[in-house]
Order: sequence, then structure tokens, then C-alpha cells
Amino acid sequence: MGLDSSYSVFRLGWKTELIARFEDRLIKPPLPLPPRIDPEAINEFDYRKVYTTGRLRHDQEMLIGPRIHDGKDGFLVVTPLERGDGGSTVLVNRGWISKDKKTQAARREVMPKGEVTIEGLLREPWKRNMFTPQNRPQTGEFYFPDVHQMAKHTGSEAVWIEETMSI
Repeated sequence: MGLDSSYSVFRLGWKTELIARFEDRLIKPPLPLPPRIDPEAINEFDYRKVYTTGRLRHDQEMLIGPRIHDGKDGFLVVTPLERGDGGSTVLVNRGWISKDKKTQAARREVMPKGEVTIEGLLREPWKRNMFTPQNRPQTGEFYFPDVHQMAKHTGSEAVWIEETMSI
């Protein structure tokens, strides 16, 4: 067996293990998100379903974009979730919106008020590629989800949840 073949077998084993680990995390019932999260432990829970309750801070909402979805321009909506009872504030990726819904006035009906329970996937921070411009938080321009930068900007913990359900 040549070097290329050995590497291919190694890579296939690695990918198979990785897929099995993520599938296992996705089929388990969601865990309650603890009040405080150790950022070093997020790697062990990447793609793990979680749920948490709090109040969405629409006044601190951030739009990441432009992002293309089904051939249309738009943005990812990221809203801090302020959790009560000593829980930290976390960042919630609430999903994609088209650019005609960029203003909050254009989507008031999908902006929950009061206490909400969010179910989603706990995710590791994204990595910026070399072609993506730098974010400019001071002007509200975000081109990629720099979780640490966004957390600092909003006074949140550097925890990213990709919302799958709002209950």
C-alpha cells in the first residue's frame, strides 16, 4: 500500500469517527445550558442540542452579511439572550433573513418579546477566512461571526447557539 493509500484510509477512518460523533450528539435529547459555560469545554459539546430560557436583546442585535440563501441576498441575525437567575448572556444565531427584512420594523412579528426558551445547537466559534473583510463592530458591520468579538461588543459570554426552535 502506497503513502497516498495509507493517508486515504486514515482520513476515511477520521471522517467516519467524526460523523458518528456528531450524529450521536444530534439524536440525543437537548441538555439544559448551565448558567455559566467554560469556553474550553465547548469543543466537547460542538453540535450538541441545548436549550435555555431568557429574554432576547433585540436592541443589541447584529446582522452578519451579506449571506446568500437560495440565490437571494440577506443576513444572519444574531441576538444576545439575557438569561435570568445568574445565567450568562449568550449569542443566538436566529437564522437567515432577506435583505428587505434588514430593519427590525420590517420583521416585528418574528421578534419575540418577554421570556422565551431557545433550543439549538451549541457550536464552536467560527474561523474567518482570508477573503472575508474585518468586522467593524463600532459601525454595526459584521461580515463573519467572530464569537469572541461579538460577545465583547454585547457584554455576552463567548457562547454561540444556532437556534433550531423557539418554544
